[in-house]
Amino acid sequence: MEGSIKEHIKSYKEELGENVDLVAVSKTKPNEDLMEAYEAGQRIFGENKVQEMTDKWEALPKDIQWHMVGHVQTNKVKYMAPYVDLIHAVQKMKLLKEINKRAKENDRVINCLLQVKIAEEDSKFGMSPDELRSFLKDEKLSELKNVKLKGLMGMATFTDDEDQVHREFQVLQDLYEETSKTQSDFSILSMGMSGDYKIAMQHGTNMVRIGSSIFGARN
Repeated sequence: MEGSIKEHIKSYKEELGENVDLVAVSKTKPNEDLMEAYEAGQRIFGENKVQEMTDKWEALPKDIQWHMVGHVQTNKVKYMAPYVDLIHAVQKMKLLKEINKRAKENDRVINCLLQVKIAEEDSKFGMSPDELRSFLKDEKLSELKNVKLKGLMGMATFTDDEDQVHREFQVLQDLYEETSKTQSDFSILSMGMSGDYKIAMQHGTNMVRIGSSIFGARN
């Protein structure tokens, strides 16, 4: 990988422009690497393990926004509730209720994205489009005062077939435009990673998650 972490942050920020937020996915990376990105102006970091994220939150500057980008276990929510800024992968009411409960205990409102399964791969999590529609109609949502649903997240299939990736991102873009009409807090469409963010940008993403292209390969 050519160039420093600082250079990568700067070039991504220039490419993405002002309308697309960069989540630097820093899982498994040491605090020194995060600080190098921080010094280049990066303030949003994504982690996929609650314990590791909490350790970093305790050690690093307090103006960092911490995003939980991985699959969330209900029993871990309490550890990140004091500080997490955005949880990317909510797909069940049970989890949302737990986030609401723990947010209330910390006198906070926690922002969440609903994960939609757009990929054909079995390994990907998320709701189907129809499950999403019925989820958003659930009357229980109005009782959850300490969570705010901010939009949708999805991951495309890991494939060289760009037409397929375009199709999958188009599904999520259409869903986002449809559901935004009834969801006044929706403002985030999170899709696109190191390998496919350029395609995601053609489909209206405003939040991309980039890890190895910034920090180098993971051990």
